[in-house]
Amino acid sequence: MSEQDQEKIRQTIRSGYADIAESGAFVGEAAREAREKLAGNESGCGCGTGGCCGPSTLTVDDLAEQIGYSPDELAALPEGANMGLSCGNPAAIAALEPGEVVVDLGSGGGFDVFLAGPKVGPTGRAIGVDMTHEMLAKARSNIAHYTESTGLDNVEFRLGEIEALPVADNSADVVISNCVINLSTDKPRVWREVFRILKPGGRVAVSDIALLRDLPEQARKTAEQWVGCIAGASLVDDIRAMLRDAGFTDIELRPKPEYVRAMTASGDPLYTRLLGLLPEGVSAEDCITSLDISARKPCGC
Repeated sequence: MSEQDQEKIRQTIRSGYADIAESGAFVGEAAREAREKLAGNESGCGCGTGGCCGPSTLTVDDLAEQIGYSPDELAALPEGANMGLSCGNPAAIAALEPGEVVVDLGSGGGFDVFLAGPKVGPTGRAIGVDMTHEMLAKARSNIAHYTESTGLDNVEFRLGEIEALPVADNSADVVISNCVINLSTDKPRVWREVFRILKPGGRVAVSDIALLRDLPEQARKTAEQWVGCIAGASLVDDIRAMLRDAGFTDIELRPKPEYVRAMTASGDPLYTRLLGLLPEGVSAEDCITSLDISARKPCGC
């Protein structure tokens, strides 16, 4: 893929997620134009009131609970932080400890950052990185609410792309990300950046969309029309190879069917369309998964 094509995709994603930040969620009629931009189809993607990577008949809290967030966690969030953009719960995978520095790639409205902050406590730090100004503005506007409700002043949000993180070398204990790395047009570079910013012994705890098998050609072409959804998803074995090539050890990749199952059951338009293009007897869950990714940077690097 040429640099020009990569930049076009980045601009499409940035524009679509800016609209999502302004509409407040990846559901409902207010987010229709954002979904259409992410689908690469300005004339209408046929989404109705469903989501592209977000729920259709599900509410944002319904989806979050189905993929592992507790009602108490969701109730504690600042208003608007949950926009239905998650496909897993990376903070739970990370088992964050007090005093740790955690960096969230593609932090959006601050959903996982605001949940991570209390876990790392007053001596820790939760840093969100996002390339969309509107998402950063939304997240930063909620810092005062977070500080007032928790008594903590330990979160921040930085503008940047995940292929060139605005974070110092060897400075993070944990890197998390939630349904974002699949959007990148240069995933090996993302993993090299993650390796760079982690301290020796630091760990990865990521939830992302992945492929369990290659999609049939027509299904793949359909997915490619939906930039920001399944189009950028990698095969699980390719993700393992990218992590290994970046230098990571203790790599664990755990498929989690709950997300795709929820999206299919909710009538999400992308998954509904893909189902009609898969061979008889093959379900979306057989091909697509939410993937929990764990890995570690070796000590002494």
